[in-house]
Amino acid sequence: MGVYRRCLTYFRPFLSTTVAAIALAVGAIAFNLLKPWPVKWIIDGVLGGSDGFKIWLGGVFTEWNGLQVIAMLCLVSVVVHVIWALINLASNYLFVVVGLKVLLRLRTEIYRTLHALPLRFHDGRRSADSAFRVAYDTQAIQTIYNRGFSNIFTSGVLIVAALGVMAWMSWELALISLAVIPLLWFAIRHYALRIRDQSMSIQERESALLTVAQEGLGSLRLVQAFNRQRHEVEQFSRRADESLRANLRYSITNIRSSLVVGLVIAAGTAMMLFAGSLFVLEGKLELGTLWVLVSYVAMLYQPVEALSYTAWALEGATAGAKRCFEILDRENDLPEAPDAAKFVPKTGVLEFEGVRFGYGEEREILRGVDLIIPAGGVTALVGGTGAGKTTLMSLIPRFYDPTAGSVRIDGQNVRDVTKESLRDAISIVLQDTLLLSTSIRENIAYGKQDATTEEIEAAAKQAQAHDFISDLPEGYDSLVGERGSHLSVGQRQRIGIARAFLKDAPILLLDEPTSALDPKTEQALMETLDRLMQNRTTVIITHRIATIHRARHIVFLEHGRLVEAGTGPELLALNGGYATLYRAASGTGVVPV
Repeated sequence: MGVYRRCLTYFRPFLSTTVAAIALAVGAIAFNLLKPWPVKWIIDGVLGGSDGFKIWLGGVFTEWNGLQVIAMLCLVSVVVHVIWALINLASNYLFVVVGLKVLLRLRTEIYRTLHALPLRFHDGRRSADSAFRVAYDTQAIQTIYNRGFSNIFTSGVLIVAALGVMAWMSWELALISLAVIPLLWFAIRHYALRIRDQSMSIQERESALLTVAQEGLGSLRLVQAFNRQRHEVEQFSRRADESLRANLRYSITNIRSSLVVGLVIAAGTAMMLFAGSLFVLEGKLELGTLWVLVSYVAMLYQPVEALSYTAWALEGATAGAKRCFEILDRENDLPEAPDAAKFVPKTGVLEFEGVRFGYGEEREILRGVDLIIPAGGVTALVGGTGAGKTTLMSLIPRFYDPTAGSVRIDGQNVRDVTKESLRDAISIVLQDTLLLSTSIRENIAYGKQDATTEEIEAAAKQAQAHDFISDLPEGYDSLVGERGSHLSVGQRQRIGIARAFLKDAPILLLDEPTSALDPKTEQALMETLDRLMQNRTTVIITHRIATIHRARHIVFLEHGRLVEAGTGPELLALNGGYATLYRAASGTGVVPV
């Protein structure tokens, strides 16, 4: 019940629409109950032997023959069906509208939560699973509303109303029709538990299948380069077979349950029809009344059967809803302080005090780093692969929090300011430039949505990107493709750099900004970077010693510890780790990794 109560909170904003849908549903049920009566009047009135009828029409009684009465009652039957259909259509439409709006609300909330959760959460899970929960598991709440609440309400009202009229017409036959209800309830409960477990199994296997498909299709160049097409297809086929088997088990259970429920309903209808026929033969019941009762038995069993399917659908939907709420209930291990203040940058001094960090107890990356990065200058982080450079940089914008120690900017602990204001003061160029599948213009302006065309072009020129952009058929409106697939690695890198230039933040973080550029472009870019870095605190990571040897401050990390710090010449004089890297790069400017 906890899941259902949780779902109900999403329906509250649409309560008035739900009430309107309920009112229309009650009206539809009333007209549904009227459907058998014109036939009863034909059977008992006209076909029963009467040959003359007085009909009140236009303020007076008019004599009608049997054929006229039959025609009139047939017309009444059509009118009743049309009115029922229109009211039922309006009711269902409102229920569907509310279900879709609730679905939109839940999807948006989960997507917002996924964006708010820290990178540590996403590092430990498959992106395809998160996408599956947003796109498919969220549909559970629509099922709970449309096939759950609305079905339960309308079916419940119809059962009570039909049973009440049946009891009024013949309480004996009403009791006989109820005899099979316990069997129906037992069958529903028996299969509901199986369906819930099998629904969860299907969702897990569909999520795994989506992951394999997403990874395989997203790495086509790698797959084809190493001739791994057969392996990928076999892996996909294996996951698809697991999904097929899970769906087959679910389908078999559904078929069995439908068979059992159908047999129980058929038995109940046969019992009631047999008893009713005896009553007619004994003169206790009119034939038309039996017709109405048989029609009401169908009205009684049909919603009971629908409720069985509803129960099974709800069991399946519950599994999806639980997966949704797992995301919403996920504790944010990178919380924002309740009294977090807006970050106001001053000079841009960065301080790391006793910083330790690890992705787990056995994977400690940073081991007690004490470091002060002066304001307004360039500080380079160098070291071998796995030294902790990128991790240390990631602590500045609070992508992660240190497991011990503190990170401060201008004396303000980054934990004590809002993440939004903190990140507004930081421009970042990631090692792997990420582009959205939109236009170049939108990608450059991603960090400054109100940027003018002139500002975007100026940033592109600073990043040495304007010329190649201008040569494209659509210029700045050219689409970059999925993850920038229409551009070369170097072009993507330059767009990422232009994005950071446009933001014009006081703190600049560069993670391998020139790793994909040719020496000529790199030299031109570094000249632009020199101008951009003036009066900004810049932290740069690169394996190209020639790029950072002239930096004001160089920090050499090894196995998560700060080993050396100083200028390039000072570190060479120490003849330590930095000097070793420098000598290895001598003549090429590239340090092997």
